Amino acid sequence: MISPMRLLPDDKDVGWTPFFWLIYLSYVPLNALFLHLTPRQWTLTLLGIAVFLVLYFRSYWVAGRQLFAIIVLTAALGAVFAPFNLGACVYFIYAASFAARMGDKPAIAVRIIAGLLVVITAETLLWRLSLYFWFFGVIFSVLVGAVCIFYAERHRETKKLLRAREEVEHMAQIAERERIARDLHDVVGHTLSLIVLKSELASQLANKDPARAVREIKDVERISREALAQVRSTIRGYQARGLKAEADQAAVALEAAGVNVRCDFEPADIPVAHEGVLALALREAVTNVIRHAKATSCTLRLNVLKEGCRLEISDDGCGGLSPEGVGLSGMRQRVEALGGTLNRETSSGTRISITLPAALQ
Repeated sequence: MISPMRLLPDDKDVGWTPFFWLIYLSYVPLNALFLHLTPRQWTLTLLGIAVFLVLYFRSYWVAGRQLFAIIVLTAALGAVFAPFNLGACVYFIYAASFAARMGDKPAIAVRIIAGLLVVITAETLLWRLSLYFWFFGVIFSVLVGAVCIFYAERHRETKKLLRAREEVEHMAQIAERERIARDLHDVVGHTLSLIVLKSELASQLANKDPARAVREIKDVERISREALAQVRSTIRGYQARGLKAEADQAAVALEAAGVNVRCDFEPADIPVAHEGVLALALREAVTNVIRHAKATSCTLRLNVLKEGCRLEISDDGCGGLSPEGVGLSGMRQRVEALGGTLNRETSSGTRISITLPAALQ
C-alpha cells in the first residue's frame, strides 16, 4: 500500500505549527491588492507564492547545503518581487527563520541573517524602495531570526539531554544486567556446589550406610527448596539473607566437603545493605574454597572496628596466583560500591579480607 504524500515529516517536534506560520504569507497578495498590479504581475506573484510553498515545506525535510540553497532561493524571491510588491519583504523574514536551523552553532545563523540584512539594504537603495520595506524587512528578519535561533538552540539542547538520558538509561540497564548476573552466580553457584557434594556423598553411602544416604538426599531436597526461594528472592530484588544465617550455611557446606570450620563472629550492628554484601561475599568465598582450594581447614571471622567492620575468610589450601573469576570480581564491585575494600592474599593458602565503613557513603 502506497503511503500518502506528507508535507511535513512525522516529527512531534515539528507538529502542525508550520501551517500556522504560513499566515504571514498572506501579506504578499494582500499588499498586491492595494498596488493595482497588472495581470502579468499578478501571475508572477501567484507563481512566486507557489514556488515559495514548495521551498517552505521542503525546508523541513533537509539540512546543511540543501537548506542553505532554500534560504538563498527564498531570499531571491524577495529580491525579485520587491520592486513591484513591497509585501515581498516576508520572503526575507522566512529566510531568516530557516537560517536558525543551519548547523549546530548559532553563529552560522547569525552570519546568514546578517547577509540577508545586507541584501535588504542593497535592494532598498538600488530600487529606491520605501523605508517601509526596509524597516519591516530588517526589523522582523532580526526579531524572527533571533526567536527562531533561540528555540532552535533550546531544541538542540533538549535533543542532547534526551540522548544523554538514553545513554544513562542504557548504561543503567547494562549495570542492572551485570548485577543480576552476579547475584544469580553467587546464589546459584554456591547452592549447586553444595547439592553436588551432598549428592555425591549420598551416592557413595547408598550401599554402605543407606540411612545416612537418605538423610543426605533429604538435605539435598531441603537445600534445593531453599535455593529456589533464594532465586525468587533475588529476582524480586530482595537482599541476601542475614550474615549469621549465611555463615551457618557456609559451615554446613564446608563440613560436607570435609573441611574443618572455625567460625568467630563478634556481635555487630551492621547496616542492612552492608550485611547483604557481606553475606554474598561470604557465600562466594566459601564456594571457591569448596571448589578450588583443596583445603582441610577454613576460618570465618567477623571483627568490629572503630571505622566499620571486617570480614575474613581464610583457608590452608593451595592458594596460588590464579586470576579473579566472575564471582570475586562481582564481590569486589559490590564492596567498593559501598566505599569498602577487598584484599586477597594467596601466599599461604588464601585469605580474603573485606572492610566496610560504619555507614553508607
